[in-house]
Amino acid sequence: MKFLKSIIVFFLFGVALPNEALTQDFVYTPINSNFGGNPYNYNWLINSAKQQDKIKDPTSEDGFQTDPLDDFEDNLNRQILNQLSSQLVNQIFGEGGDLQSGSYNLGSYQVDIMEDASGVTVNIQDIRNGNFTNVVIPSY
Repeated sequence: MKFLKSIIVFFLFGVALPNEALTQDFVYTPINSNFGGNPYNYNWLINSAKQQDKIKDPTSEDGFQTDPLDDFEDNLNRQILNQLSSQLVNQIFGEGGDLQSGSYNLGSYQVDIMEDASGVTVNIQDIRNGNFTNVVIPSY
């Protein structure tokens, strides 16, 4: 009897289970285009990341909250350098400028002007941060 039960159970399993298992291939496609996903997802990903970002960068400067005195100093320095450059051009190219060799303190800049046989050398140093620019204008 046990033998007959095991044959019936074995037969039922054989009939109940198909001969071939039907499966489908699983294909993973990433969303992020950096990892092989669709490149059209880029805008959606960057916009959703920006919307979720609630942390503000403490080092970023807001363009609307600048100090008026700093703006005035920057504007003054720009005007002085523009005037200096126009005087240099006028002197070198013959429109009669009155620029003299020497050392000048112009706002936060130290300007040294030297004239020799090869031309005019202008050394400009920003006193605040130590940046240095050297301009050589050859004479012909």
